[in-house]
Amino acid sequence: MNVGERTLNVLLAGIGGQGVLTASQLLSEAAVRAGHDVKKSEVHGMAQRGGVVTSHVRIGRKVYSPIISSGEVDLLVAFEEAEALRWRPEVRPGGTLIVNCLRVAPPIVNLGLFKYPDDPLASLRDFNGSVLPIEASALAIETGSPRLAGTILIGAAAAVLPLSVEHWEAAIGSRFTAPEVLDQNLKAFHQGRDYASSLAIGQSGS
Repeated sequence: MNVGERTLNVLLAGIGGQGVLTASQLLSEAAVRAGHDVKKSEVHGMAQRGGVVTSHVRIGRKVYSPIISSGEVDLLVAFEEAEALRWRPEVRPGGTLIVNCLRVAPPIVNLGLFKYPDDPLASLRDFNGSVLPIEASALAIETGSPRLAGTILIGAAAAVLPLSVEHWEAAIGSRFTAPEVLDQNLKAFHQGRDYASSLAIGQSGS
């Protein structure tokens, strides 16, 4: 993915409490530090913990609208499998899906508006683009806290977005100032980036 004349569109989607908005802020901050114009919008479903949360981040030389047009998402970062399936139609052909391998049963499931298929990832494999399944929640626990899953997913996004590691690290440093918390988040970021890079290399070689 390149930031050129065309604006780069990133959609982050998950459940309240998963860190979607923090991840969106880190992405926006890294892009601003890289010298790009950035517009961001957020939607809080049900306006409470457990509701669906989405954030649009648009990056380019000059961005006029914070809302991504339907079918124009370049990168979807889904914090949960149902959200990956629900928002997949918004990703353009040739785009990328980063999916946390996790089922949280968001409201659309509990209300009977969406039913998980037996194998959600298999349902994503017919997508005309790249699908990177990330064990973010499991990796976060190994790193020290389940709250680090969002940072791991941002690290995975860093593996495919055209922003330097230095800008990402600076964004993380501006968000997390306590030394121990900063160290954990930097570790989680690099774990996610390395994990996604290895998946992408494997897909390109298959």
